[in-house]
Amino acid sequence: MYVCILDQAGETRVHRNRTATPEALLKALAPYREQIVLAAACLFPWYGVAACCAEQGIPCVLGHALSLQAIHGGKATNDTIAAQKIAALLRGGMLPQASVSPAERRATRDLLRRRMPLARQRGALLAHVHHTNSQSPLPALGTKIAYKANRAGVAARCAAPAGHQSLAGDLALLTSDDALRRDGERSLVQTAQHHDAHTRYLLHTVPGIGTMLRLVLLDDIHDSARCPRGQDVASSCRLITGARASAGQRAGTSGATIGNAQLTGACSEAAVVCVRENPAAQPLLSRFEHKHGTGTALTILAPPLARAVSDRLQRPTAFPLQHCLQA
Repeated sequence: MYVCILDQAGETRVHRNRTATPEALLKALAPYREQIVLAAACLFPWYGVAACCAEQGIPCVLGHALSLQAIHGGKATNDTIAAQKIAALLRGGMLPQASVSPAERRATRDLLRRRMPLARQRGALLAHVHHTNSQSPLPALGTKIAYKANRAGVAARCAAPAGHQSLAGDLALLTSDDALRRDGERSLVQTAQHHDAHTRYLLHTVPGIGTMLRLVLLDDIHDSARCPRGQDVASSCRLITGARASAGQRAGTSGATIGNAQLTGACSEAAVVCVRENPAAQPLLSRFEHKHGTGTALTILAPPLARAVSDRLQRPTAFPLQHCLQA
């Protein structure tokens, strides 16, 4: 853990490597506790740093990791340089800040984020079963093997022993992953009961947003003051990009990866569910497909849903579907 402390005049007071423990950090900060503000990059160890600062009453600022990488500059990158850069940016008021998630919601948020790798693995396993069945070639499965009740006899369709073993392994992993995902979702619903129940109910009125998606949105945004406008929520969801321009001439876009990937997945999934479960949205999708193509149509529907989420965070009323379709 590299610690760099600057005073108000910009003079370096401490610039050395320390053991990555709370005791070592507090010992380094002890002579400057009265007027110090601690800043750390938003990387995996920041939970411990934020908890230590909250316990000791030290102001803590979280630097946005991707933005810091964009403005870092220099030819070399290491902890020594990064610590001094963060301290200088904080002193000058130029540190790009990330939101500090409330301590009581961090465990729930981390469990929600584990759903995405499990869902991707499940999709890959289902696709491999269908590909193996098609290339053999064998008759079409005819049933949705996403459901456990429809998986009986699927592996036995392949006559080759190696193919049979491959399908059996995929189906076994699917069964175990389904149990893990089901247990995780049950635990999430139980532990998130006290997380702003009224807002969770209002998010459920947005078309396409169910139990899990509203938990993802609520725990990743967690504070409506961070995104006072619908455009801010859409930007945080990586659904819009910034412009790169100079002298009035546009030179492309930027900031495509600045934002929260979990919110991107939640809004994209909500767009699919909205079209599937609401017949009133299907003509709108058809119009977008005719004008922009099939691959872009659902992408266009995601930003209005993000703005609908912002509207529910600002207004304590249910959301009418017609407003989203008009947008």
